[in-house]
Amino acid sequence: MMNIKLLKNLVGPALFGLLFFPGLVLAEEAPTLSSGDTAWMLTATALVLFMTIPGLSLFYAGMVRSKNVLSVMMQCFAITSLMSILWVIYGYSMAFTDGGSLQKFVGGFDKLFLSGVTVDSLSGTIPETVFMTFQLTFAVITPALIVGAFAERMKFSAMLWFMGIWVTVVYVPITHWVWGGGFLADKSILDFAGGTVVHINAGIAGLVAALVLGKRKGYPKTAMPPHNLGLTLMGASMLWVGWFGFNAGSELAADGTAGMAMAVTQIATATAALAWMFSEWLSHGKPSVLGIASGAVAGLVAITPASGTAGPMGALAIGAAAGLGCFFASTTIKRALGYDDSLDVFGVHAVGGIIGAILTGVFAATSLGGAGLGDGINSIGEQVGVQVYGVAATVLYTAIVSFVILKVIDLVIGLRVTGEQETEGLDLALHDERGYNL
Repeated sequence: MMNIKLLKNLVGPALFGLLFFPGLVLAEEAPTLSSGDTAWMLTATALVLFMTIPGLSLFYAGMVRSKNVLSVMMQCFAITSLMSILWVIYGYSMAFTDGGSLQKFVGGFDKLFLSGVTVDSLSGTIPETVFMTFQLTFAVITPALIVGAFAERMKFSAMLWFMGIWVTVVYVPITHWVWGGGFLADKSILDFAGGTVVHINAGIAGLVAALVLGKRKGYPKTAMPPHNLGLTLMGASMLWVGWFGFNAGSELAADGTAGMAMAVTQIATATAALAWMFSEWLSHGKPSVLGIASGAVAGLVAITPASGTAGPMGALAIGAAAGLGCFFASTTIKRALGYDDSLDVFGVHAVGGIIGAILTGVFAATSLGGAGLGDGINSIGEQVGVQVYGVAATVLYTAIVSFVILKVIDLVIGLRVTGEQETEGLDLALHDERGYNL
């Protein structure tokens, strides 16, 4: 009898708490590793790295002239290596730890050199090592995107200095603003996979770099067509496949949200590719391989911030808007303003990112098939206002700081290759190699 009474005394309160206060009981449980989530995130991390090498490398390599094909591939490969080291030394810590008095702007130094990141440490239900590496691949592709804006005319040494400094003082803080508990996160901005952090950030920096360096020799009077659109189409295809890791992986779990992110990514990308293709067909008389590939990338860019909140019909609308908007930006606006953004980084990534970021605020609404607005947001108008604020903050900060970095580097070591090197081609002039032996 005494044992039965003792059992009742022990089990009774536990059952009572589980039945009537489940949140209190469950809140005390420590996070546990999910093998399913971990397996998916290992795959997603590899997919995002695949986006840069080889995806982006080939996409850009095919669009430049044959004498510069190796230079852009070398830049993407070197950026991948450099960013990996900087992220491990301080980037991860400054993006994703508590910054103390500077928390609204940037993180702290608690995890410099990955201090405390062990085999057993977790980030939610996955190993922290996996989360750190997943975010590392974002820090790799963002500066690599910028390469397309100044292709064929920047010194390799200047490029390395610019990217290293830019990631430190631009990419890392903006990552913290949105995903590390900074001031944009406090305002409930919706940016599931990097509309502001990656695409607007890279697109604006690319435009500033193109303006500071000036136009390529002979532009726009000398024809500078892509030398190998087969490479470009292969690269775009790799980007499309890898982007599922980018968007669906940003859920950090193998669940329904990741599944919807994958679905809307496919829908928006296909829609944007067709929207660009038909726009070009109507305006120029023929659809082009470069056009449909560029349209697909525009759709991938625009759905990125909305991939965790938009529904299928929202993805259709975002894809259509991106295909039309980025086509207009990369053709009509570019010709009218006369800037030499070599591979349309601004027209596709900045414009596509802005379209996607703002429309995220619309199509996140449950009334339009979305998953819901941000915490504390009561209307579509209010959410759109927050999205516009985040876009404006990113554009202004990136533009100003990127301009300062470029000007300082230009004063110290110079940004641009000589006229003779540009004429010869960067493959031979800077790397003493040829992409093709004819």
